[in-house]
This record gives sequence, C-alpha cells and structure tokens, in this order.
Amino acid sequence: MAEESSVSTIDRAAWLAESTLTGVELSRAWTAEIDAWLTSLWELARGEAGLDGGGLALVAVGSYGRRELSVQSDLDLLLLHDPSVDAEPAAQLLFYPVWDAGLKLGHAVRTVDEALALAGDDLETATGLLDARHVAGNAELTEALALQADAGWKANAKKNLPVLRDALLELHATNGEVAFLLEPDLKDSKGGLRDLHGLRWLARARDVIVEGDRAAMEAAGGQLLAARVELHRRTGRPGDVLALQEQDAVAEALGGDAEELMAAVAHAGREISWISEDTWRRALSRRARGLRVRKARPLGHGIVIAEGTIRLDDDVSLQDPSLPLRMAYESAARDIPMQRTTLDRLGAAAPPMPDPWPEGVRDLMVSLLAHQGHAIMAIEALEHHGLWSRILPEWQACLSKPQRNAYHRFTVDRHLLEAATRAAGLVDMVDRPDLLVVGA
Repeated sequence: MAEESSVSTIDRAAWLAESTLTGVELSRAWTAEIDAWLTSLWELARGEAGLDGGGLALVAVGSYGRRELSVQSDLDLLLLHDPSVDAEPAAQLLFYPVWDAGLKLGHAVRTVDEALALAGDDLETATGLLDARHVAGNAELTEALALQADAGWKANAKKNLPVLRDALLELHATNGEVAFLLEPDLKDSKGGLRDLHGLRWLARARDVIVEGDRAAMEAAGGQLLAARVELHRRTGRPGDVLALQEQDAVAEALGGDAEELMAAVAHAGREISWISEDTWRRALSRRARGLRVRKARPLGHGIVIAEGTIRLDDDVSLQDPSLPLRMAYESAARDIPMQRTTLDRLGAAAPPMPDPWPEGVRDLMVSLLAHQGHAIMAIEALEHHGLWSRILPEWQACLSKPQRNAYHRFTVDRHLLEAATRAAGLVDMVDRPDLLVVGA
C-alpha cells in the first residue's frame, strides 16, 4: 500500500480496512508505511527549508522505534540536530503534516547532549532512547545518540534498574495479571507487553536472561502484540484492555474463536510473567549486586534456603513425589521464591503423585493452601514446570480456561486458587479447616 501514499498525507482508513494483513504482520507493514511517508516528508522539508540535512536526523523512539505500531498508536519522534543547526523550520515541515493526517504525535527537538542529559534524570526518556531507530537524515547523529544512550544505561544500571522494577510492580498492582483476568490489559497488566519491554531493557544493562527464555518471551510477546493490534483496529481507538465484548471480533480477525484467543493470551501472560519474575529476582539478587551471600540454611528433606531462594541440595533424590509440595509449602510459608534450577530439575525428573497419596501429603496440601496469597505464587511456579498437574492431574482441564461472562473475574484455575486461599482466612470459624480450603 506504500505506493498509494502521497507526501502530504497517509490513508489510515485504508489500513484500518486492510483484510490481508493481521496482527504482527499488520504492525510491521504499517510501521514500514510510516517510515516511507516520513522519509518523503523529510526530503520535502529539506528542500523547502533549504537544508543540506547534514546536521539533522529524524529518529523513531518508543513503540515506533521497536516497529510495534498499531494503526492507532502514537508516533514518537525525535528530531536530532547539531548545536549549530536551527531545527525549527524542519520541525514545522515534518510535524504539521503528521497532525494534519490525524495521527497522534509525541515529539521532541533536541541535540544529542540534550537528549542524553534528560535520559540521565528521566526513566521514560532513558528507556525510549534504548529503542531509538534511524528514519531519515544524518545516520551518524542517530548512531552517536544510540551508542551513548546504551553506554549510559549500562553505567547507571545500579540506579535505574530498581526504579524500573518498581515502576513495573506499580503497574501490576493497578492492572492485575494478563494470565488470569477475563479482561486483561495487554500492555500494563503483569505478564503484559510492558513487562516484555522491561526484560529487554534489563538485558541491555545486565545479560541475565536464561538460554531459551528469550525466544519464549518474544513468542509470547508476539501473541499479545497481535491481539493488541487487532483490538485497536476493531475498536477504532487506542486502548489496551481486551474487553469481553471485543474478544469475538479480535479472535475472528486472528483466525480462531474467543476461547482459543483468551487461552493463548493467558498462556502468553504466564510465560512473560514467569520469565520476568525469575529474571528480575536474579538481576537484583545479592550475588548480582556483588554482596556477600549467606551460608545455606537447611529446612529438612534436602530443602535449604540459599541466596534468597528455596532450593534442593544437589545430592537429593528427586523420586519423592512429595518434594514439589514440600518446596511450595516452604516457599509460601516463608514468602521466599523457589530456585529456578531446582524447579527445572524437578520438572525434568519428579514422578507423578501416586494414588492413593502417601501419608502426610494431604496435610501438606492443606498447609500450603492455608498460606493464602503466597500459596498462589508458589503453586503457579510449580505449574509453570508442569509439577502441579502431576500432583492434581485434573488441573490440566482448568489451566488457562476462560470464564467468558461478566460475573467472573478470573480464569478457572486462578478462580479455584483464589477461592481456596481466601477461604483460608475463615478457618477459625469452622471445625474442619481442611474441608473448607480443599472444598473451596
């Protein structure tokens, strides 16, 4: 469709009606269209302003820099200029056609030094520059900015990373979790696209992403981006909450039904959330910060607390089917996460729970559920490695299953855990706490 665009305008309505491209493919094509259009505007601006272009560069930042535009996305543009060049004439010739086309524009006009100075004090600017991409003009200016922004991000990691993590946690507290909400915020809920961006920015400062996780998180991000692009197109407006009334149309556009779409979205949210939690924990651990690590403390059954995690000794036999439950109980009771390596080991080797359950296992289950919110996080960690379904095979039918009605808030699996752990707060009112929490 690029050849149909003129220098003076861009036909967004045609792209909203485009039926041959969907999801991520549409996003990439729309981004390429914008690139071509802005390049044409650049050439026109150069000629009309009488500039040779040597001291100016047009730079895409944010979602535009990442090539993740939807047809309703803002265009985030930075006009870089050499200190000796007056950028105002070019700015007017570039930015006014964007507004005239009805596109939302986030724009700034700065020198390299000005952009870097602002990035040093403003997290949003700093992360935006990490996604900087050259569009037109002097590529050396863009390259200088990108290289120095990257170096500054690495040099200030000790200050910036905790601030970035806190900002993400604040979004989670406000917007819930993609994996379990029936109407998730695809961008700002826990496990959403903003968490994916946070992982990318974290990796630019500290290369702590485990082998295999990068491909998994990018695939999950692609699923969420596809849903977001189609949500914007179907509603004709920006917005990231995948509301119940929009799910059928978005699913149809992506070639499935709403239940399949929401199960895929929930799975993607689980994947990003798990990788994010594990990666951030390791990135901000005492060892990563160069602090002294305390000696391991034994908890019994080969389980120890070490380096701020619950883990197993290396020589422990993994054939005890109760070990995953014991690990989860210790994790929930102490509000300490389970070690990634230990969960990987158990996921590869732990046997299914036999029928009937061994003595003491039912008590372990009840004790785990009694720890309310901490229990949910521990159980989710087991399920990410296929361990919870080995304890309760029936759980597989509930996993990521949406309840598509206005009455329910959560997927079936999370609904059950929420019911059980909230019931644990009422155990003082009944004679059989075990029946209450397990029944719930």
